[in-house]
Formats: sequence, C-alpha cells, structure tokens
Amino acid sequence: MKGMTVGVCVIELYLPRRHSLKDKRRILQSIKAKIKNKFNVAVAEIGDQDLWQKAVIGVTSLSNDSRKVNEVLDKVVGLVAGTPEAEIVHHELELI
Repeated sequence: MKGMTVGVCVIELYLPRRHSLKDKRRILQSIKAKIKNKFNVAVAEIGDQDLWQKAVIGVTSLSNDSRKVNEVLDKVVGLVAGTPEAEIVHHELELI
C-alpha cells in the first residue's frame, strides 16, 4: 500500500490599497474562490483576520503521489502571485 502525502502551504499576503476589513475580505473571497475553482484543494484564511492590509491563507492538498501534491501547491502559489490585488510576502510549503 502506498503512503498518502498531505501538502500544506501557508501564504502571507500584503494587500495594498485596502482601506477596510470589508474590502480585504472581498479580495480574499475572490482569491480563495479562484484557488478552489482551479484546483482540488482546501483553502482558508488562517491569520491576521483583523488587519486591513495583511492576510495569511492556508492551502492543503493530499494525494498518494507527493510530486502531484507539490506541483498543485506550486501552481496555487503561482496563481496567487499573479493576482494584482495582493503581493506575496512569504510562503512556506510542507509535505507530510
């Protein structure tokens, strides 16, 4: 029996030009929807919920193929990096 690989990616974002929590949440909802619609992953805001211009999202994927998990999470980071409303400050990927 093959083992299962769980991939966890934490992405810290800077959201310039955000002036309210409502505005921030609107942008994050859009980013999360794009990620969910394009990839078969779970995504949630996991930190800095009360800050207007900063956000932390967590993304997780699992498969019996660790290369597939790594590839999917790399593509998620690429999608977020291409979002003009957000800048990636830091991201961390871990395979378990």
